Amino acid sequence: QVQLAESGGGLVQTGESLRLSCAASVRTGIRYAMSWFRQAPGKEREFVAAISWGGASRNYADSVKGRFTISRDNAKNTVYLHMNSLKPEDTAVYYCAADLKQSGVATNPNGMDYWGKGTLVTVSS
Repeated sequence: QVQLAESGGGLVQTGESLRLSCAASVRTGIRYAMSWFRQAPGKEREFVAAISWGGASRNYADSVKGRFTISRDNAKNTVYLHMNSLKPEDTAVYYCAADLKQSGVATNPNGMDYWGKGTLVTVSS
């Protein structure tokens, strides 16, 4: 059983930054894709960012391009989401997710195998 644990959420003001972390308990030797999604109150869960196993391929939602950066440290089985220039519309619960079926970029939430419980990010205006 794979477990994902997010951390780093909190309350910030517009324009500030946060770094989210997601620690994964994945068996050594498995190469897997990791992604971030978010869900704002009253809205559906949406894709935010994805990164391939080796980190060479990354994909971002248009709404966060240029502001958010996804990275990973495979030695620590951890993926990060660096969020800069935060806006009130970034307020949401952020979830990390793993796709153990592939080592590329995974952007479809229906294809993810495991999910964390989420961490709340609130951006005040």
